[in-house]
Amino acid sequence: MKNKKIWLIVLLMSFSTFTFAQRFAYVDSESILQRIPEYTAALKQLDDLSSKWQKEVDAQYEEIEEMYQAYQEDQANMNEQMRRRREDMIVNKEREAKELQRTRFGFEGDLFKERERLLKPIETRVEKAVQAIAEKEGLDIILDKGTETFLYSNPKLDRSEAVIKELGY
Repeated sequence: MKNKKIWLIVLLMSFSTFTFAQRFAYVDSESILQRIPEYTAALKQLDDLSSKWQKEVDAQYEEIEEMYQAYQEDQANMNEQMRRRREDMIVNKEREAKELQRTRFGFEGDLFKERERLLKPIETRVEKAVQAIAEKEGLDIILDKGTETFLYSNPKLDRSEAVIKELGY
């Protein structure tokens, strides 16, 4: 039991010495990305595409609403078979609209795939630039200020400008 305590103390002491010897820096990835023209252009393209697809979905829901209003007005003059047929048409149209919405905006839908296609290569370039800066400057850890996990950060540690220069901007 005594040996375990001694090993624990030695381990804790060596760990604390190791952590103090590390060199830290941080970057603000959001500000870096906002200064890359391809990134802002890709975001604009995604916003435009999202708006276009949302209009398509909205148009289908408006058509469903019109179909339902017409059904409500004509319902008194229809027999049971006609009512069921019109109700089925409305329900099917609603399914189509929901499927379109899911296909465009759902998890791993068209917008997600397009975002991956447009933004992932840029984000990968930034990650490689950060890694290159860390290797050049002998840094052990670079934190991302954009994650908002900082209570305080010394501006002398900010390497965002170095990453921008590494990317050629």
